[in-house]
Amino acid sequence: MDKLNLRRRILRDRSELDERTQRASSAAIRETLLDQPWVQMAGLVACYWSIGTEPATHGLILALWKHGATVMLPVQRPDGELDWAVYDGPDSLAPGPYGVMEPVDVRRGVDAIRTAALVLVPALAVDRVTGVRLGRGGGFYDRALTRVGPNVPTVALLHEGELIEGVPAEPHDQHVRFAALPSGIVRLLQV
Repeated sequence: MDKLNLRRRILRDRSELDERTQRASSAAIRETLLDQPWVQMAGLVACYWSIGTEPATHGLILALWKHGATVMLPVQRPDGELDWAVYDGPDSLAPGPYGVMEPVDVRRGVDAIRTAALVLVPALAVDRVTGVRLGRGGGFYDRALTRVGPNVPTVALLHEGELIEGVPAEPHDQHVRFAALPSGIVRLLQV
């Protein structure tokens, strides 16, 4: 299946998830992540403010922040890059130019993600064999992930059924090292 049709299929499947299932999935992902020592020890976490039917990150971000982690969230730039700014509680967010909530803190630059000890990214699907991540098609996260160090855990948050085989890949597509699903965290093999 090509990327466009796979995106359509996953977005359709997500739209059919009822609110209770979405809340339960998000809570399970959050609790599983927060139980991991490598998450607990991450002093600087790059995350994202979830939208729509993505596994919700709002509670995860708040929990990480309350437990002392510094959480950076992306700020979309018109040039297709992600800038980063620090989350400082619920009142530190405002709608960005694309309608996504963004921190109002000082921008840290596109290279700020290099300093993160943990990177949590959105995905529509991840290939269970190669770790190739399928995003929404803008390339924002593919560009950002090129800046992440080789030993930093990169984790895509997924609903059940979105860790699949055969995600189409192009040379610019980036891999993730882990997939977090309601059923648990999967370490991915990468080619």
